[in-house]
Amino acid sequence: MESTLNTILARATLDKNNIDPDNLNLTTTNSTLIGMQRKYCHLGECPMWWATIKYRPTIAGNTIYMILFAILLSVQIFYGIRKKTWTYMSAMIMGCLLEIIGYIGRLMLNNNPFIMNNFLVYLICLTIAPAFFTAGIYLCLSRVITAIGSENSRIKPKMYTYVFVGFDLLSLVLQAIGGALASTAKDSKGSKTGRNVMIAGLVSQVISMALFFIVWADFALRTRRAKLSGALARTEPPLYASLRSTRKFKLFQWSLFIATVLIFVRCIYRVIELQGGFSGHLANDEATFMIFEGPMIILAVTAMTGLHPGRVFDDLWVPAGKGVRSQSGMNKLGSSASTTELTDGSEDWKNNHNTAYQRV
Repeated sequence: MESTLNTILARATLDKNNIDPDNLNLTTTNSTLIGMQRKYCHLGECPMWWATIKYRPTIAGNTIYMILFAILLSVQIFYGIRKKTWTYMSAMIMGCLLEIIGYIGRLMLNNNPFIMNNFLVYLICLTIAPAFFTAGIYLCLSRVITAIGSENSRIKPKMYTYVFVGFDLLSLVLQAIGGALASTAKDSKGSKTGRNVMIAGLVSQVISMALFFIVWADFALRTRRAKLSGALARTEPPLYASLRSTRKFKLFQWSLFIATVLIFVRCIYRVIELQGGFSGHLANDEATFMIFEGPMIILAVTAMTGLHPGRVFDDLWVPAGKGVRSQSGMNKLGSSASTTELTDGSEDWKNNHNTAYQRV
């Protein structure tokens, strides 16, 4: 009777996979069994090679990164509300929040590196967060092109936002699907599938950023040629004359370029890291991660915060986003004129160029 009772009690402690949380098989090399037992592991009990990553993320370094993103988030909210850059603020807030949550996930891994959910919080949040920052960059560059003169761009300013934010959305969807597949995977094959989908999302982001560099460089070269030939002055929108003359506007363009390069470098690093697998060398090398992940994004967001577009464009942020080129267009914008009357190809502006210029 006693033996039967003990058997019943022993079975009652088993989970749905017949794992006894209090009596783990610590000598097994079966990856499936290890995966099923890992959620019951604690530091000092299970072998470290069972962990989702083979090191405990440093508390000091990850806490510092988390605090820096919290500070950047606060400044972004402050300027976003004060300057009413709502769309840009939304993108930056989402990016910063995901970064903060991601580093919280890494701190949770320090406490218990065996729990898969801790790993996924870190992996998914830090992987997709930069896509929101690049969306903010695309919103800014479309306005820069409007202010300088869209005649030198092969595509209309608004198309920069539509096309490249569209690429970002594709990247986000793929990375989110990949993260979901990895989180629900029951075996190494399912985990690999999720990882490959995440890589596809990152690769699409890298490709879109490379294309972005190309069209941006083309615009810069065409603008320089127009300036050297004297044609630029005839196509520059008069509404932004004072903005273009400021040193802040020139520095703002450099800040966007630097931020884009930093995010691009980070994305290439993450593609290489994930390509090697979750058990690969890069995925388990904290020093490399702490150089090519955190600092790259922190410096990029700092550049996008220190020279916040609201501070640079001020009241011209909304008109630039709508393609307004002249003071007459501003007046129409204030009177709720139709968008077609305010965009780059406005015949009204072309016919009244000199008058509008004098108003500015």
